[in-house]
Amino acid sequence: MDILPEISKRKSIRNFKKDPVDREKVLRILEAGRLAPSAKNRQEWRFIVIEDEAKRERIKDAAFGQEHVGQAPVIIAVCTTNIDYRMPNGQLSYPVDLAFASAFMCLQAVHEGLGTCCVTTFDEQEVKDLLSVPYGMKVVLLLLVGYSESEPGERSRKPLKHISAFNHW
Repeated sequence: MDILPEISKRKSIRNFKKDPVDREKVLRILEAGRLAPSAKNRQEWRFIVIEDEAKRERIKDAAFGQEHVGQAPVIIAVCTTNIDYRMPNGQLSYPVDLAFASAFMCLQAVHEGLGTCCVTTFDEQEVKDLLSVPYGMKVVLLLLVGYSESEPGERSRKPLKHISAFNHW
């Protein structure tokens, strides 16, 4: 199995079609997030799927009016249920855990013929209130999912030799 084609195709989409996303595709995307690795296999995440147009519009408002947030037919609020756990290296686990889960969901979405965009510019408290997220939890990012309005262009990436090394810095 070669996953590099999906990785190469993944781009941040900012123009979505209004076409609804089949529930089975959404469930497979969530399953990809569920299967992601997490610190000590704690799986301290919750994924809230927002398909309701009125709620999506309110989330767009909480995202400071970003149009693509309102266009996406599916928004997945990626949340943590444990904001305090630190891994042995001293780092908080939830940013790493949710990054893995979100990346897995993005790749599954590409496999399903869908586009995604990870959004972190939003008023978290407004989103938490709208989605009834408990006080001690965090909404870390919004994953927009839908069909791209147009074929996304090429991404600029640094050459591998500029970002990698073997055995020393």
